Amino acid sequence: MTSRSKTAEQLPLAFGHDPATGRDDLLVAKPVDAAVAMIDAWPHWPSPVVVIAGPVGSGKSHLSAIWREKAGATLVSARPREGAEEAAARGPVLIEDADRAGFDDRTLFHVINNVRQHGHTLLVTSRLWPMSWPVDLPDLRSRLKAATVVEIGEPDDELLSQVIVKLFADRQLFVDDRLVAYIVARMERSLEAAQTLVDRLDRLALARGSRITRALAQEVLGEMVGGEDFAG
Repeated sequence: MTSRSKTAEQLPLAFGHDPATGRDDLLVAKPVDAAVAMIDAWPHWPSPVVVIAGPVGSGKSHLSAIWREKAGATLVSARPREGAEEAAARGPVLIEDADRAGFDDRTLFHVINNVRQHGHTLLVTSRLWPMSWPVDLPDLRSRLKAATVVEIGEPDDELLSQVIVKLFADRQLFVDDRLVAYIVARMERSLEAAQTLVDRLDRLALARGSRITRALAQEVLGEMVGGEDFAG
């Protein structure tokens, strides 16, 4: 590609695309069925503390947003002097991305104790199971062993297709089912890859003033996996 054509295809500014996060917008497929069922079952949970574990882009934030609204929960950070323990004594609480955001052992221990003592519930989202978290406090590790952990599994073709359709719809774009099937058959098997791919397709189509076509998808797929040929 010449420098002139590269200039002509300069990507537009990144405008935010707010995802639809209502219960009716939730994607339902086998990898997420157990997590969806747990959110729908609240407040009749098997234990006061539930951890939803899954990879980046797997829908944890969507599920936690639904639960937060349903339960009237408070989003907290398990850090000292940030009010998490007090919030847990008042009502349901939510901690997002525990493994990435980090937490203080003693604060999280007291949050769990307050939830249990006052009959409330705690939802935690994470990429990793609690037993993989860097926990030094034995009492906290014991509390986490008693939590109910629900895993979001690896995406299958059905879920990847639904996710791609939804990601385009969040951008007010609607693509042909055959194009979605073409993409799913050739893309990396992850929801994070689906997000990246849709974002690149959207930006490139805007930059060129074109529709999202099979040829455009082939180009982006090739770029994402190091220039492989995705013709056919």
